Order: sequence, then structure tokens, then C-alpha cells
Amino acid sequence: MPLTDSQRQRYSRHLALQEIGEQGQEKLLQANVLVIGAGGLGSPVAFYLAAAGIGTIGLMDGDKVELSNLQRQILHTTASISQDKVSSAEERLHGLDPDIKLNLYPFRLTADNAPEILGDYNFVIDATDNFDSKFLIARVCHNAAKPYSHAGIREFHGQTITVHPGTTACYQCVFHEEGVPDASIPKGPLGSLTGIIGSIQATEAIKHILTIGTPLVNTLLTCDALTMTIRRITVRRNPSCPVCGAH
Repeated sequence: MPLTDSQRQRYSRHLALQEIGEQGQEKLLQANVLVIGAGGLGSPVAFYLAAAGIGTIGLMDGDKVELSNLQRQILHTTASISQDKVSSAEERLHGLDPDIKLNLYPFRLTADNAPEILGDYNFVIDATDNFDSKFLIARVCHNAAKPYSHAGIREFHGQTITVHPGTTACYQCVFHEEGVPDASIPKGPLGSLTGIIGSIQATEAIKHILTIGTPLVNTLLTCDALTMTIRRITVRRNPSCPVCGAH
């Protein structure tokens, strides 16, 4: 569908990019991205996807807004405390762009509900904050053949990788469920670090939809905010991986 005059004005900076232009912006407006987690990482991801004109954004989170969230979770405000995170996020994102479609899932992803939900999306963002969810996302995205962006943050350190199931190294090729530390008292993270890593995740989703640039596949990007050191670590698909291996 051709862009309206209002859309041409809203996305004029995108239209000026040779790699996007009107055809690319139309692709973004037709795209569907699922963001699992509406907290520290999910906040910048959702903001930048909405600002970019992603036509449909799914927001999944079973938690409510707490005061301690506001140091980093910029989707939410003091007035949002005790509100469902996905409802708070809806208000902020529709304030940015009333025309985007938001699908709200005020609950957690499970192996049972994943197949039906993931079927509606082109790309998945893992913006969760616990290992159980991350390993689950790796499994269900592989089963559904859905590309996804993983990210994790702790203290002053962040990491992210993009996965094309069945083709590239997956999350479980790099990280193993055995030996995962038990949940403990949170250490940080630095609030602004979520913006750095979350923005990279949003960029990876946009690049995937537009088929531009080089995706962050088979590469773990890490960021140490204290020294502002960014590293690219090459990783390989594990033939014995319990998720994507030869079995």
C-alpha cells in the first residue's frame, strides 16, 4: 500500500536512505515483530521498532510495573506503577504513533502457547531477564523456524546475537543449561546499558525485515560499559546442540 502524505513526513529520514526508501518503509509497515519482555531491553527495542514504523508489534510480559523498574525501563513512568507492563507500554507507544498495531500478551511465553503466538510474526526479540525464558525461546523459535535476537545484560556487561534457526549458531550452541547460576539478588544493571543493547536488537530486526546489511549471526557481540569495549566473538553451530544439532 502506498505511503500517505503523513507517513512520508513521519518517515522522511528513512526515505532519504538508499537502503530503505519508500519500498523499504512499506515493508516495515507490513512487518510483524514479537518482543518478549517489556522491561529494560524491551523498552528501547519497542520504542525504536514503533518509531521505525513496524506495522504490528507484539508485546509479551506477565509482570506489573514496580518503582525499581524505572531506573532502566523507559517504557514506563511513575504513573504506571502497579499497572501491567504491556498496558503501560501500549500507552507510551501509541503516544509515539497512534497508527501502529499492538498485540498485548499479559502473560509469559510457554511451550504450549508459543506455536500459536509465534506463527503471526516475522521476527522475535528475546528481551527477557532469566535463563529459563532464554532457553525456552531458543527451542520454540527453532521449532517454528523464526529468526530471533537474543540479548542479556548484567552489571556493566551486555551481549547480543542474532539467530537464523537451522542455519546459524543458536543461543544454546553458545550457552549451556548445565551450570547456569541460580537466580540471585540482582546486580544492576546500569540503566543506560539496556539502551545500547536493546537498540542493537531493534536494528537487527529492521535489517532482517529489509534484508540489508550484515546480520549479527554466528557472532556474539559483547559490550563492557565501564571500559566501553565492544568485542565481536565468532561462534559456530554445535553439531551436538540439543536444540539445533544433527539429532
